[in-house]
This record gives sequence, structure tokens and C-alpha cells, in this order.
Amino acid sequence: MAKQKTDPNYKVIAENRRARFDYAIEEDIECGIMLHGSEVKSLRAGGSNIAESYATVDDGELWLVNSYVAPYEQAKVFKHEERRRRKLLVSRKELSNLWNATQRKGMTLVPLVLYFNHKGLAKIKIGIAKGKKNHDKRETQAKRDWSRQKQRLLKDHS
Repeated sequence: MAKQKTDPNYKVIAENRRARFDYAIEEDIECGIMLHGSEVKSLRAGGSNIAESYATVDDGELWLVNSYVAPYEQAKVFKHEERRRRKLLVSRKELSNLWNATQRKGMTLVPLVLYFNHKGLAKIKIGIAKGKKNHDKRETQAKRDWSRQKQRLLKDHS
């Protein structure tokens, strides 16, 4: 059996775990993200949060709104704004698909995970999602609980 090498460049920075509970994700797209120098250093140190953020299409451009990147202490002069709007990079075809999806009723663009890919570039995965109602959330919770209980029962009887 061959050993799998883990890539030292690939690193998950921030994950929006709540998104899959609050939204029904229909499709996800990998986007590039435009960052300033001190933001990259801060992300490498692991200081970010995308839980309260969302993406929007404005004037033919895709933006990440309300994402948090912690200040980098060693950057004395060229500090960055912590909660600024960051431009996301996608192709024109993907951008038109995202814009069409957001125009439908109840669809929104939710950031799922922020990471450095295998080449060491910062990427963000955006999900095209529809908000769940409370009864849908309860149903998801019940399915999850049942699958856990089923695994326990199978483990105990074997």
C-alpha cells in the first residue's frame, strides 16, 4: 500500500460549519480572493472568520462582504482593514450563473470554506444556497441523530 503524501501548502483557514445547517447547498464554486499583503500573512497565521459573511454580485463583480481577517501585528505601516469588502475572482460565465441564481427567489451566496490550495494560493468555496425553514432544520437534526444511533447499535451488536 502506497503512502499518501500530504501537501504542506494545502491548509484550511476558516470553515463555515453553520452554513450547511442553515442552508440547503445546491452547488459550490471555487473562487480566488484578492488580498493585501498583510492579509495573506494573517491568514497564514490562522486569523480569520467567515461565519457571518456572505457574497454578493454588484456592478458585474463578485464581492465577499463582512469577512474578518485579524490584524497582522508585525505590519507596522501597511495594515489592512479587518472587515473590508474583498473582491472574488471568477470567470464571466460563472459570474453570470451566480447572478442568475441570486435573482431567483430565496437563493443566496454563502461562503463555505477559506483555504490555501496546493499551489499556496488563497481560495474560497462559495455555495449557491437556499435558506432552510425551521422544520427542515429539525428534520436534518433528526436524520443526523438517527444515523449516529444506528452506528452505535451496529457497533454494539457486532
